[in-house]
Amino acid sequence: MFLLQTVLKPHYPNASTRFSAPYCYGHFVATQSLYRRYRPRRFSEVRGQEHVVKALRNAVINHREGQAYLFSGPRGTGKTSTARILAKVLNCQNLVDGEPCCECDSCLSVETGTSYDVLELDAASNNGVAEIRDVIESAALSSPGRHRVFILDEVHMLSRGAEAALLKTLEEPPEHVVFVLATTDPQKVSETIRSRVQHLQFHLLSVADLDEYVRWVISDAGLDVADDVIERVLTQGAGSARDTLSALELAVAGGGTLDTPVSIDEVLEALIARDQARGIAAIAFAVQQGRDPRTLADDIVRTLRDCFLSLMAPELVQLPQQRADIIGEHAKNLGAARVVRAMEVIGQTLVEMRHAPDARLLLEVAVVRLSSPAFDDSNDSILVRLQQLETEVRELRNRPTVTLPPAPVDPSTGRAKVGGRVAAGSATGSTPRPPATEVVKGTPTVAASEPVVPSIAQSDVPPVAKTPTEAKSPAEVWPQVVAGLKPFAKALFNAASIASVNDGVITLTLPNESHMKRCAEHVPALQQALAAACGQSYQLELTADATASKGIERPKDQPKKKRVVEEVAEDPHKPIDPADLIEGPAGIDPSIERLRNAFPSARVVTNDKN
Repeated sequence: MFLLQTVLKPHYPNASTRFSAPYCYGHFVATQSLYRRYRPRRFSEVRGQEHVVKALRNAVINHREGQAYLFSGPRGTGKTSTARILAKVLNCQNLVDGEPCCECDSCLSVETGTSYDVLELDAASNNGVAEIRDVIESAALSSPGRHRVFILDEVHMLSRGAEAALLKTLEEPPEHVVFVLATTDPQKVSETIRSRVQHLQFHLLSVADLDEYVRWVISDAGLDVADDVIERVLTQGAGSARDTLSALELAVAGGGTLDTPVSIDEVLEALIARDQARGIAAIAFAVQQGRDPRTLADDIVRTLRDCFLSLMAPELVQLPQQRADIIGEHAKNLGAARVVRAMEVIGQTLVEMRHAPDARLLLEVAVVRLSSPAFDDSNDSILVRLQQLETEVRELRNRPTVTLPPAPVDPSTGRAKVGGRVAAGSATGSTPRPPATEVVKGTPTVAASEPVVPSIAQSDVPPVAKTPTEAKSPAEVWPQVVAGLKPFAKALFNAASIASVNDGVITLTLPNESHMKRCAEHVPALQQALAAACGQSYQLELTADATASKGIERPKDQPKKKRVVEEVAEDPHKPIDPADLIEGPAGIDPSIERLRNAFPSARVVTNDKN
């Protein structure tokens, strides 16, 4: 049995160098993968996690090591590797400035996995209470080194009972014991455990760090990889060092190329072109190549997020320059509204895919909905279409106006000449067009709520001359014009009368100043109505004359007497002579005036019976 273990144990001829040489497992020769071959051995080799390295190195130098740590972060960011480096540092015999020597027996035994001072446990497969009890029992035993380190990977997979069993030991561990818990989902770790550990968060590596790391690996390993393949490797790595090296190894195995089953750009280009068939074909090709629809949808959402960041915050896009340019072009063609809408639709589709019997069908329906707004009647889709219309109107507004000269008219036929010939169609069988509205200089204009699209004169449409019978006087159309106004304006102008029409100016007489001020607000609407009815634009002048509006004049022989109201105001005790009571003109009584101002369309009716 001892001989068998000796044969199966990997042999490293020189521990001070990287383990690039193949090692023997029985009769087979295995080569280490790139991510294992270039796993960091010292704190200085850990990339992109300077905040974590600084905290751990300072703790070791100052002899302030914690009894329990929690390393959390995405996969492939160096959590387990950093935990092993910490285990080497805590037991290294030749520690220099907080760094392990990687040459002593303790460091080499940790690297080969034969150290009695380090116990590494995968909590995903050993998540029961029995396994945690074994850890607790072994923690009480002494070890050859200064510290005994327990590394529990994927600690969020522990059962409730296992967490409860581990809790007491984490709270009061033996002095020589250090726990390092690693997880990709710290929210699932019990709050009681998180409160008893030092939580260090690992981040995804930046594109610059990964690019430098990959090029160093290519140079050190003597590989030949093109720059465009390196950019695709960095894109597939998505900030994970392990995933990036795995993609690089796949590219090297493929002869320096990286073959992807389907490009996400194909789906985005189908959305940009609103081509449903192209989008469905891209999904079908991906599934045919073995791509899971859920994985494909997740990749689409991530790419759409890059498009969103490219529009809203370009400095936050973590992509190679060539890929960032492509994403920026896609984002510009899609627009912000469509990008947000696509993220919402595909994201909701991802949620529905979890329990759907056919995930591919849901993804195809989502792509069709995004490619054709006619299949989507949601409010968000309507907003996207409105934004597109606004963009088209803005483009039309910015275009220069083109006005063509009118075509010559043949006097004999009244038709426009086209290319030396009279336009087809007889004059008798054609219906005359309505007269065009003439614009008189000085007429006030009314601001429109929508831009006016200039019309282009057509050479085959002859101008229609006005006939004298088409023009009408303002007095003839006045009742119809007032009746066509809005209710409030109609009520105001019912009390108005045309006093005169001179040189395109209509003078309207109104009962009083207050009435005139109210009518002034509706003059533009009345001008437009008169221009449409008369075929000519007019200016309006408003005057206030209560006597003239009702046609009531004071008799010339009537003596000017004080009104009875005024005499009573001067002397309330003076007797009133009925002979002094005369019938005054309408509108004199202040109470009647107030009623008429409040109800402009009301009429004063005299009751002769009383």
